[in-house]
Amino acid sequence: MRDIVFRRESGWIPNVVREDGELKLVLGAGADANHEPRTFTFSIGEAHLAVIREDLARHLLLWSAVLPLCDDAGTRGRLDENAAGALLDPILLSTPEDVDALFRRIRWDKGRLIAHGADIDLLERGQVCAAMRAATETSDERRSQEYHANRRRAERGTVPGPLDAAILKYTGQYLHGATIPRRIPDAVDPALLPEVMRVIAAAEQACAGMRIGLDPRRGKRATDKRDWDRMATTVDAAVRGAHPELVDDAVRTVSFLMCSEAADRSKSAPMEDDDEAGGDRADFGGSARKTILSFTDDKGAEQKWTSGSPRSATAEFWEFVGDRSAADNEVFTIEHEKMGEGVQLHFYADSIARITTVHEGEGGADPEYRVEYSLVDGIGGYRKLVSAFVRGGCAALERHGPWIPDVAEFERARRRRDAK
Repeated sequence: MRDIVFRRESGWIPNVVREDGELKLVLGAGADANHEPRTFTFSIGEAHLAVIREDLARHLLLWSAVLPLCDDAGTRGRLDENAAGALLDPILLSTPEDVDALFRRIRWDKGRLIAHGADIDLLERGQVCAAMRAATETSDERRSQEYHANRRRAERGTVPGPLDAAILKYTGQYLHGATIPRRIPDAVDPALLPEVMRVIAAAEQACAGMRIGLDPRRGKRATDKRDWDRMATTVDAAVRGAHPELVDDAVRTVSFLMCSEAADRSKSAPMEDDDEAGGDRADFGGSARKTILSFTDDKGAEQKWTSGSPRSATAEFWEFVGDRSAADNEVFTIEHEKMGEGVQLHFYADSIARITTVHEGEGGADPEYRVEYSLVDGIGGYRKLVSAFVRGGCAALERHGPWIPDVAEFERARRRRDAK
C-alpha cells in the first residue's frame, strides 16, 4: 500500500510517499529498454520530509544530486539506495557552506537546477545554495537547453554576440544546430529583427536564380549535393563579406536556411523536364514517328515510354531511377529498340556507355554492337547526356565526348580521374 504524503504541483519534482509504514522519496528518471519512464524510490526520515515540505531549494538540490545515480542505473539496473540515502543529511540538514562544499565533490544535474530558475553565474562559482534563492517550482526547460547550447559553443571557442544569437533564433537553430532551419521572426527581439533581415536579404540576393536540383541516384527526394555545396559557398561568401563580424554558427545557419528552402522547392515540384529544347519530343532527328523508349535497371525492371505520353521521356526516366535506385541497383539503361541505340548509366563509376547496333544478327547469330564509354561529371552531367540522347540518339551525344571504345583505356582514364 502506497499513500502520497507530500507532492508539489509540478509533477516531475520527486514526491514523498508512505509505503508499508516507511517514508520514501519517489522520482521518475530515464527510461527502460522499452522507452517507458523508470521510477526509483529510496527511504527518507521524518526530519528529511520536514525540510522537503518547507524548502523548495533543498528539495531541488536533492533531486539534482540523485539524478546521476538514476542515470547510473541505466535501463534495467537498480538505484544505489545507500548512495542516495547518504545524500540526505548533507543536502537537507547541513549548513549552506557545507552544501556548497558537497556539490563541489559530487556529480549533480546542473541543467535541472537551471530549468527551475537557479542563478547560472552563482552555480558556475559553486555557490549552489545562493543560486537557488531564485528557484521556482515550475520549470523552464528552454532555459536549460539554452545553457547547454551555449556551453557546447563555448567548448568550440564560439561566443555568439547579440546579432549572432538573434540569427540563430530566427532560423530555430539556437538550441539545436542539427534541426532543419525555418523562419521564425517572432523568436527574435524586435529591436534586432531589422538587422537579422538585412543579413537574410544579403543571402537571398546572393543566391537569387540558383537552384538545388534533385539527384534521383540517391532516391526520389534526394537533392544534388554539388548544387547544395555551390549555393552554400555562394551564400557564405556574401554574408561574410557584408557582415564580417558574424560568427561561423550564424553564417552557417543562414546558408543552411537558403539551401534547405531551395531543396524543398525542388522536392515539392514534379520531376523536372530536362529537355529544354523540345519538351517531350523524342524523335531521334525525326526518323521515327512513334518513338518508343525502354527504361531498365540492373534488377530486371522495365518501363516503356512513348512519344504520346503526357510527360517527357527525361522526367519519366528520372522518376524511374528515383523509384528504383539503390546501393545494389546502380546501372540503368535507356534503349530505342527500333533504332538499335541505347545508353547505359553506371552510377557506381560516374560513367556512361553509348551502344549502337552495327549489324543485326542473322541466322541465329548475335547482333554486333559498338560500345563507347565516357566519364560523367555528377548528376548534372547525367541529365545533360540523357536529355541529348532522348532528343537525338547516339549521334547527339558526339559533342559530349570524348567517347572511348577501348575498355582498358577507359579504365585508365577513370582511375586517373578518381585519383585526383
